[in-house]
Amino acid sequence: MDGAMRKTRGRPRGAAGEAGSVQTLERALSLLSLLSRSEKATLTELALRAGVPPSSAHRLLTTLQAARYVEFDEPTGEWSVGVEAFRAGAAFLRRTRVAEAGREAMRALVEQTGESANLAVPDGPEVVFVGQVETAQPVRAFFAPGMRAHMHASGIGKALLAAMGRAAAERLLLKSGLPEFTPKTLTSPQALFDDLDTIRARGWSLDDEERYLGMRCVAAPVWNHHGEAVAGLSISGPAARLSPEATAEFGPVVRRAAAAITERIGGAPPASGWGC
Repeated sequence: MDGAMRKTRGRPRGAAGEAGSVQTLERALSLLSLLSRSEKATLTELALRAGVPPSSAHRLLTTLQAARYVEFDEPTGEWSVGVEAFRAGAAFLRRTRVAEAGREAMRALVEQTGESANLAVPDGPEVVFVGQVETAQPVRAFFAPGMRAHMHASGIGKALLAAMGRAAAERLLLKSGLPEFTPKTLTSPQALFDDLDTIRARGWSLDDEERYLGMRCVAAPVWNHHGEAVAGLSISGPAARLSPEATAEFGPVVRRAAAAITERIGGAPPASGWGC
């Protein structure tokens, strides 16, 4: 009996090895995540950002390279995301109904406004772009799938913040703060929440050169069947074309396009407090 009891104490046989394997997997995924946030990076940069020794980072990266999740450019010594990571991300996009449902509305929006249409989903205090239909204009905004933006300095982000209410928005923004990207970024909580009140009242948001000087963005939220904002739709382009008069005209157009996506996914805006 003593022997049997001893076998039940402590870790199960092989558990120590399993813990090491989990840690290795976590580190590998951390490196892949870091690469997904930057176009390219050197081994030293990745090791410093991940907090692992360069030798460990290299072993993990070469393992990921063998499975084609990352690629290595010999001439520059830089690592980048590989084709298998793209395939995994594409599977997520296929699963995300709003990305598929939004294509028709985005194409129509480009035809109506002449500007690029974008779709993004919330991820903590940021938005992640999951789709874009580009305009044929020679000067245009470009947001590749997977690009991120701080909510307070993004048209879609501000639309989502306005949709969630002040208390929830404050909790979220405490995680990231209000960093300044241009002189027009709303870094004052009072200025930001005043703007969110305006957005909530009219039903669409405006990024007035708050992330990139010379670029404006008009956005509106997409709602699920619980009345929760699960994505945002926007148009973006140079301020010279998206003048104050044009943004005032296009705001309701973007809002109607977002409502079309909402309807297509079986959603509905909240009964009150939005666009009233």
